[in-house]
Amino acid sequence: MISQTGEQLGVKSTRDALAIAEDANLDVVLVSPNAKPPVARIMDYGKFRFELQKKERD
Repeated sequence: MISQTGEQLGVKSTRDALAIAEDANLDVVLVSPNAKPPVARIMDYGKFRFELQKKERD
């Protein structure tokens, strides 16, 4: 698991990951679901999508 600041948080259970994200009012996003163990990141997914769409328009 990777924090919103890019810090490695280590292996967390799904429940713990969701609790951490909820406390920060953010989302848990699977970055690499096929990795062993899967890699997830805590981020604001709405902001992330907005930035991607903004880059596509430019």
